[in-house]
Amino acid sequence: MSTSQPILVSQRMPEKMVRDEEQFASLCAATTLAHVAYSSPDGPRIFPTAFAILDDRLVIHGSTGSRWMRHLVGQPVSVAITKLDGLVVARSTFESSVLYRSAMVFGEFSIVGPDRAESLLARLSDRLIPGRSTEVRASLRKELAATMLLEMPLEQWSLRVSDGWPEDEEPDLSGDAWAGVVRLGTPAVAAESDPNLRAGIPVPASVTRLLEIPNGVV
Repeated sequence: MSTSQPILVSQRMPEKMVRDEEQFASLCAATTLAHVAYSSPDGPRIFPTAFAILDDRLVIHGSTGSRWMRHLVGQPVSVAITKLDGLVVARSTFESSVLYRSAMVFGEFSIVGPDRAESLLARLSDRLIPGRSTEVRASLRKELAATMLLEMPLEQWSLRVSDGWPEDEEPDLSGDAWAGVVRLGTPAVAAESDPNLRAGIPVPASVTRLLEIPNGVV
């Protein structure tokens, strides 16, 4: 991943701000869920969506009939990417906290042209479920026509990382309460077949691999 210099948008807790492209890339590789915020004629809006970083661009997709997808094109937006990594269990509730990585990406989305849409959509699918595009039929022309792909260059972003031990006050250190951190993870635990699946079709390799990957994300 090659990006421009990150920008800082807040002076609160500056010790958590990170200027490191590798850590930014690591966060983007650890999750596939982002939240996009934008202004609409009806007021501010925010929505969750799957994303991928492809060719140094943040890529999302949706329906061509989607009102919010059309609103995103050509206007300033922000995209939040967050991964909850754990809980900080302190000797008091006041000092307890969470371990997290959180990035904000700023810019404008543009529409991916039809000459690149099909291949980019397959790569987006393989980012979410690696290898899946080779196991299913090619997208139909009408499906591609109904799908809008948007991309945003990674030119401006900020990153916060919270990772550390409880910061209890000195008088609490001699107390009897346990303190430490709890590392969180949600690996894929089961693949449930569609009730309408034709008998005899096994779980494909792309899905079984997800069951072997921590957090189900590569």
